Amino acid sequence: MDLPNCPKCNSSYTYEDGSLFVCPECAHEWALEAETSEEQKVVKDANGNILNDGDSVTVIKDLKVKGSSSTLKVGTKVKNIRLVDGDHDIDCKIDGFGAMKLKSEFVKKA
Repeated sequence: MDLPNCPKCNSSYTYEDGSLFVCPECAHEWALEAETSEEQKVVKDANGNILNDGDSVTVIKDLKVKGSSSTLKVGTKVKNIRLVDGDHDIDCKIDGFGAMKLKSEFVKKA
């Protein structure tokens, strides 16, 4: 692999961590400009509103919770969402359920 040297201390021992590069010697983290200029994935709710990290959303359909006998009811409010890549667009913590992953098609912006 041809990873860039650390821009802070010029160390050649950098490694990739998700979308960032990390220097183990000085703990500097950075992203290459080529990667940051790429088009970001836009996540929209069921009504077509654009969702951002930290938004609050409301569940619009009863959802079965995998691995549990309980159900996530319509109208459940979810605060402080985090957008992630993958099949489920939203990573969040729901009171009474804990950490969950949701699909954006089943929520609306609050």
